[in-house]
Amino acid sequence: GQKFMAKDGKVSFFINAKAKSLFHQRIKPVKLRWTQAWRRMNKKGKTDETTKKRTRKVAKFQKAIVGMSLEDIKKKKAQKPELRQQAKELAAKEAKARQSTKKPAAAK
Repeated sequence: GQKFMAKDGKVSFFINAKAKSLFHQRIKPVKLRWTQAWRRMNKKGKTDETTKKRTRKVAKFQKAIVGMSLEDIKKKKAQKPELRQQAKELAAKEAKARQSTKKPAAAK
């Protein structure tokens, strides 16, 4: 074989004069039928690697958040939507009432 070092520092090792000659003529290995590059490009050889890799489905997982345990979250989810809507409106009214009582105190 023969080593060739390009100006950019890349080292090429040629097995024979034929490979060296084609490299210096800038002929792409993909165009030459006898090269591994051509065989890879045209899917020759390796027949056993036809099965696609299986991806695992992600399992849904629920965990507690700050200020609420997992049981509380599950209870809320199990409630009927109407009950949840009523609770939400009630909480909004309470918040409004709290805001209205705070405003006169802040105005003083």
